[in-house]
Amino acid sequence: MRTLLADHPLVAHKLTLLRDARSDTAAFRALADELVTLLAYEATREIRVTEVAVTTPVGTATGAKLAQPVPLIVPVLRAGIGMLDGMTRLLPMASVGFVGMMRDEKSLVASTYANRLPADLTGRDTFVLDPMLATGGTLVTVIGLLADRGARSVTAICLLAAPEGLARVEEAFPGGGGAGVPAVRVVTGAIDERLNDKGYIVPGLGDAGDRLFGEI
Repeated sequence: MRTLLADHPLVAHKLTLLRDARSDTAAFRALADELVTLLAYEATREIRVTEVAVTTPVGTATGAKLAQPVPLIVPVLRAGIGMLDGMTRLLPMASVGFVGMMRDEKSLVASTYANRLPADLTGRDTFVLDPMLATGGTLVTVIGLLADRGARSVTAICLLAAPEGLARVEEAFPGGGGAGVPAVRVVTGAIDERLNDKGYIVPGLGDAGDRLFGEI
């Protein structure tokens, strides 16, 4: 597993506003959307392309287009839905699958309650959208689902990550891909200090789902 910290002034600026408890729902949604698009540029850096030739008004140019099969974007319900528009803005041709995960607030163990993924992902690049990489349990489960279906690569895009979560993903997927195991990467805007006793990232930004969609 590889971790890419998107160390960019615009990422830092938008993430600072996102953390601010005074940012209301509308502002939080807009900032999350913009931040995902910035992170997606880094996340798609290694996406597969095919060389093509195109005719310009004055000649022929050699270029590139995304290779088949098309990528799969997987937002983790419910908070990941708030990241979907920002990702599909860059990859409008991509397919979209969904995984619903629910974390028990006492045990902090995540369980799957919804799974809408293609049965065969052989050779496909996949992108998981989950705002907070906290304990890592959710991400490990989702990567496992994609790996079992033959995904070529899994790139998780997270607004924030905790050291504990990154360590758990690294432990579960230590290699660099190959031999039937997908290449796994985590792209994040920041790596925070730690988790608290409730499994929340500190200093974090609170509950991303609640701030995107309201408390339930």
